[in-house]
Amino acid sequence: VLGVLPGVMGTLQATEVLKLLLHKGKPLIGRLLVYDAMKLSFRELKLRRDESCALCGDQPTITEL
Repeated sequence: VLGVLPGVMGTLQATEVLKLLLHKGKPLIGRLLVYDAMKLSFRELKLRRDESCALCGDQPTITEL
């Protein structure tokens, strides 16, 4: 693990929490942020909900974690 990489990821996670708590900005709900440390670039992927998912689908069978 590169020394600075955990700090970068932690800062991104903390920023997402603050956006949710303070109702500021647009949180990454339904999106995945991909970071390429070698290219110093970010990509954002939109995630689609799977309607047949046992946890979050229309008829969930998993009700406890």
